Amino acid sequence: MQEKIIILDFGSQTTQLIGRRVRELNMYCEIVPYNKFPFGDPSVIGVILSGSPFSVYDEKAFKIDLSDIRGKYPILGICYGAQFMAYTNGGKVEPANTREYGRAHLATFDHNNPLLKDVRENSQVWMSHGDTITSLPESFKIIASTDKVAVAAYQAEGEKLWGVQFHPEVFHTEDGTQILKNFVVDICGGKQDWSAASFIETTVAHLKEQLGDDKVVLGLSGGVDSSVAAVLLNKAIGKNLTCIFVDHGMLRKNEFRNVLHDYECLGLNVIGVDASEKFFTELAGVTEPERKRKIIGKGFIDVFDEEAHKIKDVKWLAQGTIYPDCIESLSITGTVIKSHHNVGGLPEKMNLKLCEPLRLLFKDEVRRVGRELGMPEHLITRHPFPGPGLAVRILGDITREKVRILQDADDIFIQGLRDWDLYNKVWQAGVILLPVQSVGVMGDERTYERAVALRAVTSTDAMTADWAHLPYEFLAKVSNDIINKVKGVNRVCYDISSKPPATIEWE
Repeated sequence: MQEKIIILDFGSQTTQLIGRRVRELNMYCEIVPYNKFPFGDPSVIGVILSGSPFSVYDEKAFKIDLSDIRGKYPILGICYGAQFMAYTNGGKVEPANTREYGRAHLATFDHNNPLLKDVRENSQVWMSHGDTITSLPESFKIIASTDKVAVAAYQAEGEKLWGVQFHPEVFHTEDGTQILKNFVVDICGGKQDWSAASFIETTVAHLKEQLGDDKVVLGLSGGVDSSVAAVLLNKAIGKNLTCIFVDHGMLRKNEFRNVLHDYECLGLNVIGVDASEKFFTELAGVTEPERKRKIIGKGFIDVFDEEAHKIKDVKWLAQGTIYPDCIESLSITGTVIKSHHNVGGLPEKMNLKLCEPLRLLFKDEVRRVGRELGMPEHLITRHPFPGPGLAVRILGDITREKVRILQDADDIFIQGLRDWDLYNKVWQAGVILLPVQSVGVMGDERTYERAVALRAVTSTDAMTADWAHLPYEFLAKVSNDIINKVKGVNRVCYDISSKPPATIEWE
Protein backbone atom coordinates (compact mmCIF):
# COMPACT_ATOMS: atom_id res chain seq x y z
CA MET A 1 0.00 0.00 0.00
CA GLN A 2 1.38 3.44 -0.98
CA GLU A 3 1.73 5.50 2.21
CA LYS A 4 0.61 9.10 1.88
CA ILE A 5 0.58 12.55 3.41
CA ILE A 6 -2.79 14.32 3.33
CA ILE A 7 -2.77 18.06 2.63
CA LEU A 8 -5.99 19.74 3.76
CA ASP A 9 -6.65 22.65 1.38
CA PHE A 10 -8.04 25.78 3.05
CA GLY A 11 -7.96 27.70 -0.24
CA SER A 12 -4.36 28.93 -0.40
CA GLN A 13 -2.78 29.73 -3.77
CA THR A 14 0.31 27.77 -2.68
CA THR A 15 -1.44 24.53 -1.66
CA GLN A 16 -0.38 22.81 -4.89
CA LEU A 17 3.17 23.96 -4.22
CA ILE A 18 3.12 22.16 -0.85
CA GLY A 19 2.10 19.02 -2.73
CA ARG A 20 4.87 19.41 -5.28
CA ARG A 21 7.52 19.93 -2.59
CA VAL A 22 6.40 16.81 -0.72
CA ARG A 23 6.41 14.79 -3.96
CA GLU A 24 9.94 16.05 -4.70
CA LEU A 25 10.98 14.27 -1.50
CA ASN A 26 9.78 11.03 -3.15
CA MET A 27 6.82 11.02 -0.78
CA TYR A 28 3.32 10.50 -2.13
CA CYS A 29 0.70 13.01 -1.01
CA GLU A 30 -2.87 13.97 -1.87
CA ILE A 31 -4.56 17.35 -1.67
CA VAL A 32 -8.16 17.25 -0.45
CA PRO A 33 -10.65 19.99 0.53
CA TYR A 34 -10.26 21.04 4.16
CA ASN A 35 -13.50 19.28 5.18
CA LYS A 36 -12.97 15.98 3.33
CA PHE A 37 -10.34 14.13 5.34
CA PRO A 38 -10.22 10.44 4.26
CA PHE A 39 -11.07 8.83 7.60
CA GLY A 40 -10.48 5.11 7.58
CA ASP A 41 -7.66 5.24 5.01
CA PRO A 42 -4.85 3.16 6.59
CA SER A 43 -2.21 4.55 4.21
CA VAL A 44 -2.31 8.08 5.73
CA ILE A 45 0.78 8.76 7.86
CA GLY A 46 0.61 12.54 8.38
CA VAL A 47 -1.42 15.70 7.79
CA ILE A 48 -0.51 19.20 6.58
CA LEU A 49 -2.93 22.13 6.93
CA SER A 50 -2.50 24.73 4.16
CA GLY A 51 -2.78 28.49 4.20
CA SER A 52 -5.97 30.38 3.37
CA PRO A 53 -7.13 33.76 2.04
CA PHE A 54 -9.25 34.16 5.21
CA SER A 55 -8.44 35.27 8.73
CA VAL A 56 -9.24 32.63 11.35
CA TYR A 57 -11.73 34.96 13.04
CA ASP A 58 -13.65 35.74 9.81
CA GLU A 59 -17.26 34.58 9.76
CA LYS A 60 -16.69 32.83 6.43
CA ALA A 61 -13.35 31.28 7.39
CA PHE A 62 -12.98 27.57 6.68
CA LYS A 63 -13.14 25.68 9.96
CA ILE A 64 -12.98 21.99 10.89
CA ASP A 65 -12.99 19.91 14.05
CA LEU A 66 -9.50 18.42 14.34
CA SER A 67 -10.32 16.24 17.34
CA ASP A 68 -10.59 13.08 15.21
CA ILE A 69 -7.23 13.79 13.56
CA ARG A 70 -5.18 15.25 16.40
CA GLY A 71 -3.26 12.61 18.30
CA LYS A 72 -3.76 10.01 15.56
CA TYR A 73 -1.43 11.59 12.99
CA PRO A 74 1.46 14.06 13.09
CA ILE A 75 0.12 17.48 12.02
CA LEU A 76 1.90 20.49 10.50
CA GLY A 77 -0.04 23.75 10.10
CA ILE A 78 1.27 26.32 7.61
CA CYS A 79 0.34 30.01 7.96
CA TYR A 80 -3.48 29.91 8.33
CA GLY A 81 -3.17 26.26 9.36
CA ALA A 82 -0.84 27.28 12.21
CA GLN A 83 -3.05 30.21 13.23
CA PHE A 84 -6.19 28.04 13.10
CA MET A 85 -4.74 25.43 15.48
CA ALA A 86 -3.55 28.11 17.90
CA TYR A 87 -6.82 30.05 17.76
CA THR A 88 -9.12 27.05 18.23
CA ASN A 89 -7.13 25.85 21.24
CA GLY A 90 -7.38 29.10 23.21
CA GLY A 91 -4.59 31.17 21.69
CA LYS A 92 -4.92 34.66 20.22
CA VAL A 93 -4.62 35.65 16.57
CA GLU A 94 -4.80 39.36 15.76
CA PRO A 95 -4.16 41.65 12.80
CA ALA A 96 -0.45 42.46 12.62
CA ASN A 97 0.60 46.09 13.04
CA THR A 98 2.16 45.82 9.63
CA ARG A 99 1.40 43.06 7.17
CA GLU A 100 4.14 40.45 7.07
CA TYR A 101 5.00 39.88 3.42
CA GLY A 102 8.33 38.80 1.98
CA ARG A 103 11.71 37.91 3.44
CA ALA A 104 12.38 37.41 7.13
CA HIS A 105 15.07 35.51 9.02
CA LEU A 106 14.90 33.08 11.91
CA ALA A 107 16.58 35.15 14.62
CA THR A 108 16.22 32.39 17.22
CA PHE A 109 15.03 28.79 17.01
CA ASP A 110 15.21 25.51 18.91
CA HIS A 111 17.97 23.57 17.20
CA ASN A 112 16.93 20.38 19.01
CA ASN A 113 13.34 20.41 17.83
CA PRO A 114 12.81 17.63 15.25
CA LEU A 115 10.95 19.98 12.87
CA LEU A 116 13.97 22.32 12.73
CA LYS A 117 16.76 19.74 12.47
CA ASP A 118 19.63 20.95 10.22
CA VAL A 119 18.06 24.39 9.70
CA ARG A 120 20.85 26.95 9.40
CA GLU A 121 21.44 29.98 11.63
CA ASN A 122 19.59 33.11 10.49
CA SER A 123 17.84 31.06 7.79
CA GLN A 124 15.65 33.08 5.42
CA VAL A 125 11.91 32.35 5.47
CA TRP A 126 9.04 33.80 3.43
CA MET A 127 6.13 35.45 5.20
CA SER A 128 2.72 36.14 3.68
CA HIS A 129 0.09 37.01 6.26
CA GLY A 130 -1.88 39.98 7.60
CA ASP A 131 -2.51 38.34 10.99
CA THR A 132 -0.13 37.05 13.60
CA ILE A 133 -0.32 34.75 16.63
CA THR A 134 -0.02 37.05 19.67
CA SER A 135 -0.63 34.41 22.35
CA LEU A 136 -0.23 30.64 22.29
CA PRO A 137 -2.46 28.10 24.09
CA GLU A 138 -1.06 26.93 27.44
CA SER A 139 0.29 23.62 26.16
CA PHE A 140 2.03 25.16 23.12
CA LYS A 141 5.63 26.41 23.08
CA ILE A 142 7.50 28.75 20.74
CA ILE A 143 10.26 26.98 18.78
CA ALA A 144 11.26 29.79 16.38
CA SER A 145 11.05 33.60 16.13
CA THR A 146 12.05 36.33 13.69
CA ASP A 147 12.95 39.88 14.69
CA LYS A 148 9.32 40.93 14.08
CA VAL A 149 7.31 37.74 14.65
CA ALA A 150 7.58 36.22 18.13
CA VAL A 151 5.71 33.05 17.16
CA ALA A 152 7.27 32.09 13.83
CA ALA A 153 6.88 28.39 14.75
CA TYR A 154 5.50 26.38 17.65
CA GLN A 155 4.90 22.85 18.91
CA ALA A 156 2.21 21.46 21.20
CA GLU A 157 4.17 20.02 24.12
CA GLY A 158 4.12 16.23 24.26
CA GLU A 159 2.38 16.02 20.87
CA LYS A 160 3.35 15.61 17.23
CA LEU A 161 1.67 18.90 16.33
CA TRP A 162 3.51 21.87 14.84
CA GLY A 163 2.67 25.20 13.27
CA VAL A 164 4.77 27.64 11.21
CA GLN A 165 3.61 31.14 10.25
CA PHE A 166 5.98 31.24 7.26
CA HIS A 167 5.72 29.23 4.01
CA PRO A 168 8.27 26.37 3.84
CA GLU A 169 6.91 25.35 0.42
CA VAL A 170 8.04 28.50 -1.43
CA PHE A 171 11.41 28.83 -3.11
CA HIS A 172 12.46 31.85 -1.00
CA THR A 173 12.34 29.90 2.28
CA GLU A 174 15.92 28.66 2.14
CA ASP A 175 15.54 25.61 4.38
CA GLY A 176 11.88 24.98 3.54
CA THR A 177 12.52 21.64 1.86
CA GLN A 178 14.57 20.54 4.89
CA ILE A 179 11.70 21.46 7.23
CA LEU A 180 9.18 19.54 5.10
CA LYS A 181 11.57 16.59 4.97
CA ASN A 182 11.94 16.68 8.74
CA PHE A 183 8.17 16.45 9.02
CA VAL A 184 7.23 13.87 6.36
CA VAL A 185 10.31 11.61 6.72
CA ASP A 186 11.60 11.90 10.30
CA ILE A 187 8.38 12.74 12.15
CA CYS A 188 5.81 10.87 10.02
CA GLY A 189 8.19 8.02 9.14
CA GLY A 190 7.79 8.31 5.36
CA LYS A 191 9.83 5.76 3.39
CA GLN A 192 10.46 8.05 0.35
CA ASP A 193 9.56 5.29 -2.10
CA TRP A 194 7.45 7.37 -4.51
CA SER A 195 9.39 7.60 -7.79
CA ALA A 196 8.84 7.65 -11.54
CA ALA A 197 9.93 4.01 -11.79
CA SER A 198 7.60 2.87 -8.99
CA PHE A 199 4.74 4.88 -10.51
CA ILE A 200 5.22 3.22 -13.90
CA GLU A 201 5.40 -0.26 -12.37
CA THR A 202 2.22 0.13 -10.28
CA THR A 203 0.30 2.05 -12.97
CA VAL A 204 1.04 -0.45 -15.75
CA ALA A 205 -0.10 -3.28 -13.47
CA HIS A 206 -3.26 -1.34 -12.58
CA LEU A 207 -4.01 -0.51 -16.25
CA LYS A 208 -3.69 -4.17 -17.25
CA GLU A 209 -6.14 -5.13 -14.51
CA GLN A 210 -8.52 -2.22 -15.23
CA LEU A 211 -8.62 -2.53 -19.02
CA GLY A 212 -8.08 -6.25 -19.63
CA ASP A 213 -8.54 -6.89 -23.36
CA ASP A 214 -10.74 -3.80 -23.87
CA LYS A 215 -9.96 -1.35 -26.64
CA VAL A 216 -8.99 2.22 -25.74
CA VAL A 217 -8.94 5.41 -27.81
CA LEU A 218 -6.86 8.47 -26.91
CA GLY A 219 -6.73 11.94 -28.45
CA LEU A 220 -3.14 13.13 -28.91
CA SER A 221 -2.31 16.83 -28.98
CA GLY A 222 1.46 16.70 -29.41
CA GLY A 223 1.84 17.97 -25.84
CA VAL A 224 3.68 16.33 -22.96
CA ASP A 225 0.69 15.02 -21.00
CA SER A 226 -1.16 13.19 -23.77
CA SER A 227 2.12 11.85 -25.20
CA VAL A 228 3.28 10.36 -21.87
CA ALA A 229 -0.22 8.95 -21.26
CA ALA A 230 -0.10 7.27 -24.67
CA VAL A 231 3.33 5.69 -24.10
CA LEU A 232 2.31 4.47 -20.64
CA LEU A 233 -0.90 2.92 -21.99
CA ASN A 234 0.99 1.40 -24.91
CA LYS A 235 3.33 -0.28 -22.41
CA ALA A 236 0.30 -1.75 -20.63
CA ILE A 237 -2.06 -2.75 -23.46
CA GLY A 238 -0.11 -2.39 -26.73
CA LYS A 239 -2.20 -2.83 -29.88
CA ASN A 240 -5.48 -2.33 -27.98
CA LEU A 241 -4.67 1.39 -27.81
CA THR A 242 -5.52 3.59 -30.80
CA CYS A 243 -4.35 7.22 -30.76
CA ILE A 244 -5.96 9.94 -32.87
CA PHE A 245 -4.00 13.10 -33.74
CA VAL A 246 -6.19 15.82 -35.30
CA ASP A 247 -4.66 18.66 -37.33
CA HIS A 248 -7.01 21.64 -37.10
CA GLY A 249 -4.70 23.69 -39.30
CA MET A 250 -3.47 25.91 -36.45
CA LEU A 251 -0.46 23.83 -35.41
CA ARG A 252 3.11 25.08 -35.65
CA LYS A 253 4.98 24.79 -38.94
CA ASN A 254 5.40 21.12 -39.99
CA GLU A 255 4.19 20.05 -36.53
CA PHE A 256 1.58 17.57 -37.78
CA ARG A 257 4.14 15.69 -39.85
CA ASN A 258 6.95 15.86 -37.28
CA VAL A 259 4.91 14.84 -34.25
CA LEU A 260 3.20 12.04 -36.17
CA HIS A 261 6.65 10.73 -37.06
CA ASP A 262 7.73 10.91 -33.39
CA TYR A 263 4.67 8.93 -32.33
CA GLU A 264 5.26 6.26 -34.95
CA CYS A 265 8.88 5.94 -33.81
CA LEU A 266 7.58 5.33 -30.28
CA GLY A 267 5.62 2.37 -31.61
CA LEU A 268 2.22 3.94 -31.06
CA ASN A 269 -0.78 2.99 -33.16
CA VAL A 270 -1.66 6.48 -34.45
CA ILE A 271 -4.27 7.78 -36.87
CA GLY A 272 -3.44 11.25 -38.22
CA VAL A 273 -6.41 13.31 -39.43
CA ASP A 274 -5.98 16.45 -41.52
CA ALA A 275 -9.20 18.34 -40.77
CA SER A 276 -7.82 21.81 -41.49
CA GLU A 277 -10.31 22.58 -44.29
CA LYS A 278 -13.25 22.06 -41.91
CA PHE A 279 -11.78 24.37 -39.28
CA PHE A 280 -10.79 27.15 -41.68
CA THR A 281 -14.31 27.14 -43.11
CA GLU A 282 -15.96 27.30 -39.68
CA LEU A 283 -13.59 30.01 -38.41
CA ALA A 284 -13.99 32.31 -41.43
CA GLY A 285 -14.76 35.85 -40.29
CA VAL A 286 -14.74 35.01 -36.55
CA THR A 287 -12.77 37.50 -34.45
CA GLU A 288 -14.01 37.01 -30.88
CA PRO A 289 -11.49 34.85 -28.93
CA GLU A 290 -14.03 32.80 -26.98
CA ARG A 291 -15.97 31.97 -30.15
CA LYS A 292 -12.76 30.79 -31.79
CA ARG A 293 -12.09 28.49 -28.83
CA LYS A 294 -15.62 27.06 -28.86
CA ILE A 295 -15.59 26.45 -32.61
CA ILE A 296 -12.25 24.64 -32.39
CA GLY A 297 -13.30 22.71 -29.26
CA LYS A 298 -16.56 21.51 -30.82
CA GLY A 299 -14.85 20.80 -34.14
CA PHE A 300 -12.23 18.66 -32.42
CA ILE A 301 -14.94 16.64 -30.63
CA ASP A 302 -16.82 16.09 -33.91
CA VAL A 303 -13.70 14.93 -35.80
CA PHE A 304 -12.46 12.78 -32.92
CA ASP A 305 -15.90 11.21 -32.46
CA GLU A 306 -16.19 10.40 -36.16
CA GLU A 307 -12.76 8.74 -36.24
CA ALA A 308 -13.30 6.86 -32.98
CA HIS A 309 -16.54 5.35 -34.31
CA LYS A 310 -14.57 3.78 -37.15
CA ILE A 311 -12.79 1.60 -34.58
CA LYS A 312 -14.78 -1.45 -33.51
CA ASP A 313 -15.63 -2.25 -29.90
CA VAL A 314 -13.94 0.71 -28.20
CA LYS A 315 -14.91 0.82 -24.52
CA TRP A 316 -12.56 3.40 -22.99
CA LEU A 317 -11.50 6.98 -23.66
CA ALA A 318 -8.05 7.82 -22.30
CA GLN A 319 -7.02 11.39 -21.48
CA GLY A 320 -3.82 13.06 -20.35
CA THR A 321 -5.52 14.66 -17.34
CA ILE A 322 -2.97 15.53 -14.64
CA TYR A 323 -3.32 16.22 -10.92
CA PRO A 324 -3.75 20.03 -11.00
CA ASP A 325 -6.76 19.46 -13.32
CA CYS A 326 -8.38 17.18 -10.72
CA ILE A 327 -7.79 19.07 -7.48
CA GLU A 328 -10.96 20.51 -6.08
CA SER A 329 -9.74 24.07 -5.53
CA LEU A 330 -11.63 26.55 -3.40
CA SER A 331 -12.13 30.21 -4.19
CA ILE A 332 -12.19 32.79 -1.38
CA THR A 333 -15.99 32.56 -1.45
CA GLY A 334 -15.84 28.85 -0.71
CA THR A 335 -17.29 27.82 -4.08
CA VAL A 336 -15.58 25.26 -6.26
CA ILE A 337 -13.62 27.02 -8.99
CA LYS A 338 -11.98 23.97 -10.53
CA SER A 339 -13.35 20.48 -10.25
CA HIS A 340 -12.56 17.45 -12.39
CA HIS A 341 -11.13 18.51 -15.73
CA ASN A 342 -12.79 16.79 -18.68
CA VAL A 343 -11.83 17.96 -22.14
CA GLY A 344 -14.83 18.99 -24.20
CA GLY A 345 -17.30 16.56 -22.62
CA LEU A 346 -16.07 13.69 -24.80
CA PRO A 347 -17.10 10.76 -22.57
CA GLU A 348 -20.71 11.97 -22.31
CA LYS A 349 -20.99 12.28 -26.07
CA MET A 350 -19.27 9.01 -26.86
CA ASN A 351 -20.63 6.89 -24.01
CA LEU A 352 -17.17 5.59 -23.09
CA LYS A 353 -15.58 4.84 -19.74
CA LEU A 354 -12.79 7.22 -18.76
CA CYS A 355 -9.15 6.21 -18.23
CA GLU A 356 -6.70 8.82 -16.86
CA PRO A 357 -3.34 7.18 -16.08
CA LEU A 358 -1.60 10.47 -15.13
CA ARG A 359 -4.29 11.91 -12.88
CA LEU A 360 -2.06 11.62 -9.78
CA LEU A 361 0.92 13.49 -11.27
CA PHE A 362 2.08 17.10 -11.37
CA LYS A 363 3.58 18.38 -14.65
CA ASP A 364 7.21 17.97 -13.52
CA GLU A 365 6.42 14.38 -12.47
CA VAL A 366 4.87 13.69 -15.89
CA ARG A 367 8.19 14.70 -17.44
CA ARG A 368 10.13 12.42 -15.09
CA VAL A 369 7.86 9.52 -16.01
CA GLY A 370 8.38 10.31 -19.71
CA ARG A 371 12.15 10.15 -19.27
CA GLU A 372 11.87 6.90 -17.33
CA LEU A 373 9.83 5.50 -20.24
CA GLY A 374 12.67 6.41 -22.62
CA MET A 375 10.81 9.08 -24.58
CA PRO A 376 12.86 11.56 -26.66
CA GLU A 377 13.80 14.71 -24.76
CA HIS A 378 12.32 17.10 -27.33
CA LEU A 379 8.85 15.63 -26.68
CA ILE A 380 9.26 15.76 -22.91
CA THR A 381 10.53 19.35 -22.75
CA ARG A 382 8.04 20.82 -25.21
CA HIS A 383 6.63 24.16 -24.13
CA PRO A 384 2.91 24.32 -23.29
CA PHE A 385 0.86 25.13 -26.39
CA PRO A 386 -2.79 26.25 -26.40
CA GLY A 387 -5.39 23.71 -27.55
CA PRO A 388 -6.77 26.11 -30.19
CA GLY A 389 -3.17 26.56 -31.38
CA LEU A 390 -2.24 29.59 -33.45
CA ALA A 391 -5.91 30.61 -33.69
CA VAL A 392 -5.53 32.44 -30.36
CA ARG A 393 -2.20 33.95 -31.42
CA ILE A 394 -3.77 35.58 -34.47
CA LEU A 395 -5.64 38.61 -33.19
CA GLY A 396 -8.68 39.02 -35.41
CA ASP A 397 -10.09 36.70 -38.03
CA ILE A 398 -8.31 33.57 -39.25
CA THR A 399 -7.13 33.04 -42.83
CA ARG A 400 -4.70 30.55 -44.35
CA GLU A 401 -2.38 33.42 -45.29
CA LYS A 402 -2.27 34.72 -41.70
CA VAL A 403 -1.55 31.21 -40.41
CA ARG A 404 1.24 30.85 -42.98
CA ILE A 405 2.82 34.16 -41.87
CA LEU A 406 2.60 33.23 -38.20
CA GLN A 407 3.92 29.70 -38.71
CA ASP A 408 6.97 31.04 -40.56
CA ALA A 409 7.71 33.72 -37.96
CA ASP A 410 7.10 31.33 -35.06
CA ASP A 411 9.38 28.70 -36.61
CA ILE A 412 12.26 31.20 -36.78
CA PHE A 413 11.71 32.27 -33.15
CA ILE A 414 11.43 28.76 -31.68
CA GLN A 415 14.34 27.38 -33.71
CA GLY A 416 16.38 30.41 -32.66
CA LEU A 417 15.69 29.65 -28.99
CA ARG A 418 16.93 26.10 -29.56
CA ASP A 419 20.02 27.24 -31.50
CA TRP A 420 20.99 29.73 -28.77
CA ASP A 421 20.40 27.16 -25.99
CA LEU A 422 17.56 29.26 -24.59
CA TYR A 423 14.58 26.97 -25.24
CA ASN A 424 14.78 25.03 -21.96
CA LYS A 425 15.35 28.24 -19.97
CA VAL A 426 11.94 29.53 -21.05
CA TRP A 427 8.57 28.18 -19.85
CA GLN A 428 6.63 29.14 -22.96
CA ALA A 429 7.30 31.10 -26.14
CA GLY A 430 5.57 32.01 -29.37
CA VAL A 431 4.80 34.75 -31.84
CA ILE A 432 1.61 36.82 -31.94
CA LEU A 433 0.27 38.18 -35.24
CA LEU A 434 -1.07 41.66 -34.53
CA PRO A 435 -4.15 43.11 -36.25
CA VAL A 436 -2.20 46.17 -37.42
CA GLN A 437 -0.02 47.12 -40.34
CA SER A 438 2.90 49.49 -40.19
CA VAL A 439 4.97 51.52 -42.60
CA GLY A 440 8.42 50.22 -43.42
CA VAL A 441 11.18 50.54 -45.99
CA MET A 442 12.66 47.58 -47.87
CA GLY A 443 15.28 48.48 -50.43
CA ASP A 444 14.07 51.73 -51.97
CA GLU A 445 10.42 50.84 -51.59
CA ARG A 446 7.90 51.87 -48.97
CA THR A 447 6.07 48.88 -47.42
CA TYR A 448 2.85 48.63 -45.46
CA GLU A 449 2.89 45.20 -43.85
CA ARG A 450 2.14 43.31 -40.67
CA ALA A 451 3.67 43.58 -37.21
CA VAL A 452 4.33 40.60 -34.95
CA ALA A 453 5.08 40.40 -31.24
CA LEU A 454 7.45 37.88 -29.71
CA ARG A 455 6.34 36.43 -26.36
CA ALA A 456 8.59 34.43 -24.02
CA VAL A 457 8.02 33.92 -20.31
CA THR A 458 9.67 32.22 -17.36
CA SER A 459 7.50 30.41 -14.83
CA THR A 460 7.28 27.29 -12.68
CA ASP A 461 3.55 26.61 -12.78
CA ALA A 462 1.96 29.20 -15.12
CA MET A 463 0.07 30.76 -12.18
CA THR A 464 2.51 33.66 -12.35
CA ALA A 465 5.05 34.44 -15.07
CA ASP A 466 7.70 37.01 -15.86
CA TRP A 467 8.86 38.04 -19.32
CA ALA A 468 12.06 36.27 -20.25
CA HIS A 469 15.10 38.54 -20.26
CA LEU A 470 16.47 37.26 -23.56
CA PRO A 471 19.81 38.63 -24.84
CA TYR A 472 19.53 41.72 -27.03
CA GLU A 473 21.80 40.08 -29.61
CA PHE A 474 19.39 37.15 -29.86
CA LEU A 475 16.33 39.40 -30.22
CA ALA A 476 18.11 41.45 -32.89
CA LYS A 477 18.98 38.31 -34.86
CA VAL A 478 15.43 36.89 -34.64
CA SER A 479 13.88 40.23 -35.60
CA ASN A 480 16.19 40.58 -38.57
CA ASP A 481 15.52 36.99 -39.73
CA ILE A 482 11.74 37.33 -39.46
CA ILE A 483 11.62 40.62 -41.36
CA ASN A 484 13.96 39.34 -44.09
CA LYS A 485 12.53 35.83 -44.48
CA VAL A 486 8.81 36.08 -43.71
CA LYS A 487 6.89 37.67 -46.53
CA GLY A 488 4.29 40.06 -45.13
CA VAL A 489 6.07 41.18 -41.94
CA ASN A 490 8.08 44.39 -41.60
CA ARG A 491 8.07 45.01 -37.83
CA VAL A 492 8.88 42.88 -34.75
CA CYS A 493 8.10 43.82 -31.12
CA TYR A 494 8.94 42.07 -27.84
CA ASP A 495 6.25 41.70 -25.15
CA ILE A 496 7.64 42.64 -21.70
CA SER A 497 4.43 42.16 -19.70
CA SER A 498 4.35 39.92 -16.64
CA LYS A 499 1.49 37.75 -15.36
CA PRO A 500 -0.32 39.26 -13.56
CA PRO A 501 -1.53 41.71 -14.80
CA ALA A 502 -1.17 40.32 -18.34
CA THR A 503 -1.77 36.68 -19.28
CA ILE A 504 0.78 34.47 -21.04
CA GLU A 505 -1.32 34.19 -24.18
CA TRP A 506 -2.83 37.30 -25.75
CA GLU A 507 -6.27 35.74 -26.23
